[in-house]
Amino acid sequence: MSKPELPSRELTLHRSARHWDGHFTAMANPCEVLCQCDDAATAREMTRRAAGEAWRIESKFSRYRPEGVVFAINNAGGRGTVLDEESTRLIAYGDELWRLSEGRFDITSGVLRRAWRFEPGAIPPDPARVGELLQSIGWSKAHWHPPNLTLPAGMEIDLGGIGKEYAVDRAVEMLNTGWPQIPALVNFGGDLRVSGPVPREGAWNVGIESPVAAEQAARAVQLSAGALATSGDARRHIWANGRRYGHILDARTGWPTPGAPRSVTVAAATCSLAGTFSTLAMLLGTDAEAFLASQNVRYWCLR
Repeated sequence: MSKPELPSRELTLHRSARHWDGHFTAMANPCEVLCQCDDAATAREMTRRAAGEAWRIESKFSRYRPEGVVFAINNAGGRGTVLDEESTRLIAYGDELWRLSEGRFDITSGVLRRAWRFEPGAIPPDPARVGELLQSIGWSKAHWHPPNLTLPAGMEIDLGGIGKEYAVDRAVEMLNTGWPQIPALVNFGGDLRVSGPVPREGAWNVGIESPVAAEQAARAVQLSAGALATSGDARRHIWANGRRYGHILDARTGWPTPGAPRSVTVAAATCSLAGTFSTLAMLLGTDAEAFLASQNVRYWCLR
């Protein structure tokens, strides 16, 4: 896989009927910040602060960026790495998800990208190749004694499964600190969180994208607080032998979970928590709805 280009640092801002809408690109996703205020300069600065935080997190935790923490861990050659406080918290969260999912979610499973391609014309990988890669997967093989992390030589971590939601939460927290009276919605690639209700409407009207019709909403959700995150295969999947293969892979097998929903959207207090529940539900396949019901959260499963 080739190294992606550095993200553009361009920001755009335009006025809609109800709010200012700022746009930029980060973490290979279109991002937006909606601000309900009258001042364009304020809206631009809020967008700039949110974008700056997204770009900072991308630079620090991308496996491709040599100045970043993940790059250092993956290229340590079996030597230990002492992590800073923020990195320690994020790795600890990955450890928690690994335990909660009973190994289905694993931050060492990113190497499966060497076998799987989710693009037009792609086919499922050779099972033998997946089996080879599984030898380099397994958080239980890591030596994790916070803040010290040591990976066996040849293993690597990938925080793509939790980094975007973390960036959303960090951006909203920054906006709440700098502009506590201005309602805002931060949306990074479909995972979003609001800073509070909008004065007139009382809630933000958010659409859940249809898994069968891109850019069309399957339903609308009223969100006055908290976050929404969606996991699904609408944009990344392949068809082969009459079967659909989604991109969310069980780290224990290297393959998609049979019977998984097309998409799962969860509302929770933070984007990280919503993303956790939606991803774990996808990995549980036919048990997705039962799992979500047991967590006492609002959710929408589309099959």
